[in-house]
Amino acid sequence: MVSELKNKIMAGGSALREELLELIPADLEELCRAAEELRERFCGKAFHLCTVCNAKSGGCTENCKYCAQSLHYRARVDSYPLKSESEILEEALENARRGAERFSVVTSGRGLTEEEVDRICEVFRQIRRRSSIGLCASLGLLTPSQLRRLKEAGLTRYHNNLETSRRSFPQVCTTHTYDDKIRVMEALRQTGLEICSGGIIGLGESMEDRLDLALELGRQGASYIPVNILNPIPGTPLEKNPPLPLEEIRRTVALFRFTLPQATICLAGGRSLLADQGRSIFQSGANAAISGYLLTTCGIDIEDDLKTFSELGFETKMP
Repeated sequence: MVSELKNKIMAGGSALREELLELIPADLEELCRAAEELRERFCGKAFHLCTVCNAKSGGCTENCKYCAQSLHYRARVDSYPLKSESEILEEALENARRGAERFSVVTSGRGLTEEEVDRICEVFRQIRRRSSIGLCASLGLLTPSQLRRLKEAGLTRYHNNLETSRRSFPQVCTTHTYDDKIRVMEALRQTGLEICSGGIIGLGESMEDRLDLALELGRQGASYIPVNILNPIPGTPLEKNPPLPLEEIRRTVALFRFTLPQATICLAGGRSLLADQGRSIFQSGANAAISGYLLTTCGIDIEDDLKTFSELGFETKMP
């Protein structure tokens, strides 16, 4: 089944949900080798390295069960308002100097005020004048007009994780809905911004939930797919969730590659928890990573990542 479905996709076909479900119990090594062939066929050797700036931290009114920044929980996290334009600019230029391809401004909360959007637009214009690093943002459930202003300022890609399947989303968050997320996707398509959207694995969802997430991402036109591994942070409702076995993470990423053969699949949060720092997952269909410091947890140094990706035969793009 693995070989047959791989050949079907190679020939330009798409995997059906029923076919993907049959891959779940497939031999892991065979599945991952096939996912690598699909990655090579549709994406080549290109590897994409992104970095994030935690530009506004803590104090979030939403109740996402995995998140340390929520006001609903007792996790310890730094809390501060939107950073100054000079601070964000300095981080962007430093990440570009160190070899990051893209830089994402991330803020906590359901959305931003008009004044906060204006400030981020201004810093994007400053970055554009000083660097060619790609600009991304993850700023919550923004309006179409706010997204248009950000695009005019230089934003090219917007992050809006669906997190999990529609079926399991209510067990993860109740202060906003799956359809709230979908409406942002619609606005992104209308605005012409690239869609960055993925999810978190290890929330308690099934492999079927993960496949349904991947299929929904395909329907929404997401081209950049972050796969986060739950880091069970003390003080959050998911603090006692067991860590996922590496084999399960590899299988999940390989299935994402079968479902979304042309997408950029990014290993994002939780990678530093892995003994091999994700090396085996980059040999299972993934072709991107978030590097450096993350939001409330430590990541992996950009320089170490660039060395690893080169050793694996990937080619990284410099800003």
